[in-house]
Amino acid sequence: MKIAIDGPGGAGKSTLSKKLAKHFNLVYIDTGAMYRAAGLACVRRGINIKEDTEAAISIVDSATIDLIPDSAGQKIILNGEDVTALIRTPEISMAASDVSAIPEVRIRLVEMQRKLAETRDVIMDGRDIGTYVLPDAPIKIFLTASPEERAKRRFLELTERGEACKYEDVLAELLLRDKNDSTRAFSPLKQAEDSILVDTSEMNFEESLSHLITIIEERL
Repeated sequence: MKIAIDGPGGAGKSTLSKKLAKHFNLVYIDTGAMYRAAGLACVRRGINIKEDTEAAISIVDSATIDLIPDSAGQKIILNGEDVTALIRTPEISMAASDVSAIPEVRIRLVEMQRKLAETRDVIMDGRDIGTYVLPDAPIKIFLTASPEERAKRRFLELTERGEACKYEDVLAELLLRDKNDSTRAFSPLKQAEDSILVDTSEMNFEESLSHLITIIEERL
């Protein structure tokens, strides 16, 4: 079983996918976390990802990135260190967007993602799962919401973690990442032709979850 969930940042992919994984007894794979870990590795080395792509490729090639399922969904391990709590900042979000635009990086991480889905039933979320990573997935969903609603959700998530930020800055960063993800030359963010569009702008979390469960049960 393979379920692909794509969509822009702040659409609720990760949170909803974790709940869906538990409901349907699937392994949850957050591919965005892999790019965030790759971005973190580059940030820690102090390189400008856009200007020095060769260095970024080298850093990612030498890095070890593991996803370990746990009760909260999954842990992200970078070079043996649990970085789950370190990769959700705005700085790392932009680094993830920059590093994900490098074809050599995407190819390496996509190979890892496909291997994870070869021997287990998975629900995988990201930005190119239905179009590139798992094009044969029998169930594909493109999850979205208005930029303002997505920025509001991300702002609340950050402030609840105690991070100082402004809504306007969160919205601006989200729009910039939307642009970067949808216009990159290699494997951009876009809705797969055979995916189901779900806009959660007017839904709360429980309504969104119920709607997705219904869609998946109908497809099953």
